[in-house]
Formats: sequence, C-alpha cells, structure tokens
Amino acid sequence: MNGKQKSRTIPLKPLYTRDDLGGIAHLDSMPGEAPFVRGPYASMYTEKPWTIRQYTGYADATDSNLAFRTALDNGAQGLSVAFDLPTQRGYDSTDEAAHADVGMAGVAIDTADDMARLFDGIPLDRVSVSMTMNGAVLPVLAAFIVAAQESGVAADTLSGTIQNDILKEYVVRNTWIYAPEPSMRIVADVAGYLAEQMPRFNALSVSGYHFQEAGADPVLELALSVANARAYVTTLCERGRTVDQVCAQISFFFGVGTDFFVEIAKLRAARIVWARIAGELGAVTAKAVALRMHCQTSGWSLGAKTPHNNIVRTAIEALAAVFGGTQSLHTNAYDEALALPDASSARLARDTQLILQHEMGVCDVVDPWAGSYMMESLTADIVARTEALIAEIDAQGGVLAVVESGWAQRRIRECAATTQAQIDSGKRKIVGENCFEDQTSDAPSTCREVDNAHVRALQAGRLDDVRRRRNGTAVVASLERLTACARSGEGNLLAATIDCIRLRATVGECTQALEVVWPRYVPPSTRGAGQYGDARHGDRAWRDACDALELLARELGRRPRIHIAKLGLDGHDRGAKVVATALADAGFDVTEGQLFESVATTVTSAVARQADVIGISTLAGGHLSLVPQLLAELDACDARIGVIVGGIVPASHVPVLLDRGVAHVFGPGTRIETVVHALTALIREQHLLRSVAVEAV
Repeated sequence: MNGKQKSRTIPLKPLYTRDDLGGIAHLDSMPGEAPFVRGPYASMYTEKPWTIRQYTGYADATDSNLAFRTALDNGAQGLSVAFDLPTQRGYDSTDEAAHADVGMAGVAIDTADDMARLFDGIPLDRVSVSMTMNGAVLPVLAAFIVAAQESGVAADTLSGTIQNDILKEYVVRNTWIYAPEPSMRIVADVAGYLAEQMPRFNALSVSGYHFQEAGADPVLELALSVANARAYVTTLCERGRTVDQVCAQISFFFGVGTDFFVEIAKLRAARIVWARIAGELGAVTAKAVALRMHCQTSGWSLGAKTPHNNIVRTAIEALAAVFGGTQSLHTNAYDEALALPDASSARLARDTQLILQHEMGVCDVVDPWAGSYMMESLTADIVARTEALIAEIDAQGGVLAVVESGWAQRRIRECAATTQAQIDSGKRKIVGENCFEDQTSDAPSTCREVDNAHVRALQAGRLDDVRRRRNGTAVVASLERLTACARSGEGNLLAATIDCIRLRATVGECTQALEVVWPRYVPPSTRGAGQYGDARHGDRAWRDACDALELLARELGRRPRIHIAKLGLDGHDRGAKVVATALADAGFDVTEGQLFESVATTVTSAVARQADVIGISTLAGGHLSLVPQLLAELDACDARIGVIVGGIVPASHVPVLLDRGVAHVFGPGTRIETVVHALTALIREQHLLRSVAVEAV
C-alpha cells in the first residue's frame, strides 16, 4: 500500500470484482432517469457538450469587460463573475474598511453604471452569466438587472445563476454580512423574485467547492452541500412555494480535486443523494429531482514551486469533472498559486476544455464508467458515507445548528490540518512540491498586477459623478423604504433594492440601509488542536522542530507567543487556521485574531498578549497596503514584535515586504517545520537583543 493510499479518507481496494456490485440498487438505471447517477439528461454530451464557463474578474469593470470579451472570443460559452471583496461584503470602494482590497480579487462594482460597463457589448439575452455573490446578493443582483434593462434586455430573457448560498459562508469563505436568520429571508426573497420575473435564471447554486477548498473531504463536502440545499428548500416552501418549483431552481457547484476516481464517484453519488433527499421532501418532477451542477478544478491543489505541473493537474481534474457528468466547468489557470492569472495562462485553461471537447472523444459516450466494478462500488460507498453524515448533522438539530455551534467549521479545520500534515510528512505526495523536487523553478517571472490605488481612485471619481447626477432626495426615500421592508417582514427585498439601485443608490448604501435592522454578524470562534501533531507522530523532521521550540521555551521561561491575523476583507482562512493549529501542536502559545480585523486592532491585540511574532495570512492581494501599515503602527508604539507573512505573495512583492521589515515570507508549499525553525531563530534573536538592551541600560 503506497503513501497516497494510506492518506485516503475513502480507501480504494487494489482489485474490484463482480462481487463488489452486490446490493447496489442503481446499476440498471439510465441517463436522464432517477436516480440520475448516469447524468441528468438522457443524451448528455453526445448532443451538447458541457458549458465552458470561465470565472474571472479583476480591477475595474472596463478591465474585466475586456477579459470577458476575450474569453468569449476564445471559446468560453458562459461568463462567471468574480467580484472583489468589498463588493462581496457590501462596502463601497471608498469605504475605509475596503481600501486595501478594491479590485484585487475580483471586479469592483459600486453602482448599476459599473455593472453596465462590465457587460458593455456582451449580448446578455444570449450569454448566460453566473455570479458568485452571497452576502451582498441584493444590491449586486439588482445592479445586474437594472443594467440589463437599461441596455434594452428584458429581465425575463436573462439566463444564468446567482450563487445566493449564504449558509456555506458561515462555515468557509466568510463573505457574510448579516446573521443567518435574516440572511435566509434574503435567500428566499431573491428566489421568489427570480421565479416570478426571471424564470431562466437559477436562484441558488449550492456550493460544495468552497468546502473542499477549505479542507473538507469529499463526503463532508457532499453532506454539507445537500444539507444546506435541503434547508433552503424547507425555507422557501414555508413561504408558499411548492417543492418542485423550488428544487427546479437549484443547481450545485462542486470542486474537483486530484483524487481522480473518488472525484468522479463523488459527482455521480451527489445525484443519487439529492434524488433521494428531493424525493423525501416531496419533489416528483424530473427537473426537481435531477441534480444539475457546475464544477471547478481545485485551486487549493495548485503548487507554487513548479507551477507548470499545475497544467497536468488541472487537465486531469477537468477530465474527472467531465466523467462525473458536470453541466458546466471552469478550469483554473496554472499560475493561480502565485497571483492573478495572466492572459496566456487563462487562454490555456480554456483551451484545456476545448481539447477535451473536440480532440479526446469524451463527448461521444454517455457515462462511460457505468457498470465498472470499481466505479459503481465506490459511488455506492460515497452515497452511504454521505447519508450517514447527513444523519449525524440531523441528530444535532440540522445544518443551521451545526453552523451556529461551530461543529461544521471544526470538522473542516480538522480535515485541513490532517491533510497539511500528510503533505508535510510526504505521505501525500505532490510532485515538484514535496517530492521529486528540483532546485530550479519554472515560476513565471512576471504576474498580472492590479494597481489597487489606481482602481480605488477611479471608483471614487465615478461614485462622486453618480452622486452629483442622481436625485438625492429620491435615493434617500428609496433606501428608507428598503429599511422598512426589512423591518416589517413584508414585501420583497430584491424588488425594493432594485428600486434603490435604479435611482443610483450604491451597493454600500443599500447594505447600510439593511444594517439599520440587521447589524453585521459576528461568528463564533473555533479552535483546533491535536490533528496536525497527531498526524505527524513519529516524524523525525517534525520532532526536531518541536525539540528546537521546546529548548527555546526553556530559555524564555515560557512558551513563545504568536498572534495570527487576517487583515482587510480577506475571509479565506484555511491557511491561517491550519498554521495556527500546527504551531499550537508544536508548542507555541497561539492566539487568533477575528476575521476582518483592522491593523490597529491587530496591533492592540498582539501588544496586549505580549506576542513575540505576528503572523499575517494573505490570499487576496492586500498585503502591500496592509503589512507596511502594520509595521508602521508597531514602530509608532515601539512594539518590538516580529512580523512574518504567509500565503499567495508574488515573487516581486517578497523583497518589498522584506525591505519594509518583514522577517520572513512563506509561500504556498512551505512545510510547517520550516516555519517552526524560522520562528524559533527569530524569537531567540529578538530575546538576545532585548537582553543586550537591558544590560546596556
């Protein structure tokens, strides 16, 4: 049994036979028929291939519009919009809380005018649009609708999907704004409006992708996704809609990682599980019972040391998605572990799908894995495991209960820590990253850069212009009506928001109108301990790092202290949580800051805790603004605390951060023992310098 097999959450047998098919009920099912294991449509790709839907968005709307047009010209068949973090969390680009994140991890949208520029020249009555939007779904979707209507495209001709999956945001990704209860009303109002006014637009894309990216194994990804979908169906049916109506509006969004056979089986299993759940809820029509999905290749699986290896990873992950029967697909660019993808890598990602569609023959047969001893057995195994985990969730009171208690967050954190330990120990092999390593690097010398200050200035000027042109009195009145709609519980929130946006209220103003009734949510904190250290028990490299840290602790007379923080609006916290768990297991006294902390709050917390080091986790590009600000505030209060940075930092940014005073920058793929040794040396050096200073006095 090899190392990869030992690290599996779902074990595979080396040999499968006919005996492994015993008792499997779905074997004789057909494509397009319940339980839809072989696909939701009878002909699948033999008549129409999956939709190539590339996810993109950066800087301002004009830049992203050019990227969209290029994608469509080069073979993309649908658009998927990445919004920047201020937009996702309901801030205008001029808000102080947003200053480091404007345009960095997506496109900045403040008004309907921005949305009009984003889709300028794109025939929205013919091109479907998917929008990854949850917390600020009301003003952003409203801006899309208004922009389309003002360009002459009727709302009922628009096709696409709004994610609108707020429950997963409380577990991973963290672009929530309001608490779960009012957020569920928003979900329902969006779904109700779209059902009546925009029947070609899907109201919910229930995401498992973000669970996988945060660390969930395939079973946990499926169980949480289906449990979330069931909660949405229940909520919407309580508002008077039928199960068939609601289920027909729902699609799913799954991640596809490197475990090839398991990922294929996971997608097939998802359709069986959903068919059973939808049937139990009362759905009877094929459209309601058949699960339709979008897939995206894994971003987390991309390596940074030898990024060209990612071309192979993405191609095979894409093939797994196709064999699993996806309806649309995004393929990641090979350089995304380093920075925003450039034009050539994005083109290669699209071409990967075109090659699969037009050169490989994979569209010629419906579900070629049907009847495979291994695949059918594995599919049934994942179904059984998923349904058992859903039962465990139900026993705790359902998905809302496990979110509010922090159970779901802890389970994902534990999975992520264990996976990282397997990678660091070499039990889970990643070619070019932790095995078969080469001293040279194939990383591109340049990456796409976004001038955050320039984008912010552009957006500020546009916002000033909008405010000069609009009828301020009418805008204020519309915002007051939106607040009243939220407070009373009557009326449709999306309809009220459309009225505001049409008058040129901003995304931030609409959000603030709702915050009057529903303040911004503060999530429960979670802690992890033991999973990383337990998974590396007996590992010599890990033991050496822990011994070095223990020696330092004896020298200090206490455990070394580190405060780990996420600055700005970056809610992608897998890395921060894994590192915090691993360093605690190594012997550090670890404190974790709240998400979306200001620099001032981070400094205050670290000083109060007498931290030796502050560790900044960055995945959204705000580090060049936020880290220098942090260093300046530490200097201003004469706090002698070391600063390290980890995450996605382009190579050209590393010397900038080091010159400003950062002690170390750790990129993706850095082993935890390397971090432990570096921190041990840094803290020992700081301790010696303090001792010399005291003696001098």
